[in-house]
Amino acid sequence: MLLVQELLREGCRICAYDPAAMERAKEVLKSGVEFASDAYEAATGADALLILTEWEEFASLDLERLRTLVKYPIVLDGRNLYDPAVMVEHGFSYYSVGRPAALTEELPARMVPKKMKRA
Repeated sequence: MLLVQELLREGCRICAYDPAAMERAKEVLKSGVEFASDAYEAATGADALLILTEWEEFASLDLERLRTLVKYPIVLDGRNLYDPAVMVEHGFSYYSVGRPAALTEELPARMVPKKMKRA
């Protein structure tokens, strides 16, 4: 939740979903965060997706469906749930912990972060 709080301080708009901790998140974050009823609702229109928990539900998302919902196909995976090559095959630029970024060629140069901001 610290990352979400920092993103809010930076002016980001957050739509969050967690299959197990929604009530706790609502208590801690109170305002400034929109809460979705599922992962696909949270992804709809998103500039980027952040995976911050390792629930099986997140590891088994329909990547083709997910790709059609996001505004920009950028995934930051803090739990290494996906194979980078699979993410690229589905059209995502994929950043994970301890592994090189896997970028799609379709991502415009202006959309590739120059450096990842530390949280």
